[in-house]
Amino acid sequence: MSVSSPHRKSRRAENSRGPKNAPDATLVEDVEPSGDIQDEEKPLRYIIQNLERTYGTPENRRGPRADPLNMLVQIILSQATSDTNSDRTFAALKKRFPTWDAVLRARESTLADTIRSGGLANQKAAVIRDVLRQIREQCGALDLSFLHDLPTEDAVRYLSGFRGIGPKTVACTLLFACRKNVFPLDTHIFRILRRVGLLPQKCTDARAHELMNRIVPEDKFYSFHVNLIRHGRALCRPRDPLCEQCPIVEYCDYGQTLI
Repeated sequence: MSVSSPHRKSRRAENSRGPKNAPDATLVEDVEPSGDIQDEEKPLRYIIQNLERTYGTPENRRGPRADPLNMLVQIILSQATSDTNSDRTFAALKKRFPTWDAVLRARESTLADTIRSGGLANQKAAVIRDVLRQIREQCGALDLSFLHDLPTEDAVRYLSGFRGIGPKTVACTLLFACRKNVFPLDTHIFRILRRVGLLPQKCTDARAHELMNRIVPEDKFYSFHVNLIRHGRALCRPRDPLCEQCPIVEYCDYGQTLI
């Protein structure tokens, strides 16, 4: 089945076409426990290209050897709050506790008070201290810099072994700090990929991460992740999405039902 209706040959669609020798589609097959199969062809390269035309091509400006432990804690603090707020909360944490050993020695209530402005302070404080304890027990030191040199699958497996750390936190840590090809999914990204048809409507968090890690082009993990978030905030909103302005509506199952 064609993704776009044959009678809708808009100028935007024509401009989105790539060269004939480019890979023109990614076949997504996802078998759920219920037996449902997602087998729609989606030209993923062109979806990414159109998002970059609209929002630019974001670059990871962190150093190539950014601190994975810093990033891991930042991602924990970013949950259920804005980027600005989580950055401010992380700065307050580092100012109060200059080392991770100091965080681990502190009372959990003191840590929670320090990160209170980021929301969910008690839960986040408990997770951070538990993760630090696990790292200390496994590594003998509060240092995750060795993740830079691990193969991607091994790094994913290692971080996934910690209690309280889910697929998104693992993926963000490795993509942002280590520049490994691991694709994080947040609420915005789940919504868009389901609407487009790249993910089944019923898909577990772990399965969705596994699927996207398989189909995203090697050099587009960071760009696609950031631009999907931008797109979810600007146009593909939870309610009243602005489909008429959408740069990827030609490829979107949901959008095609509305315009």
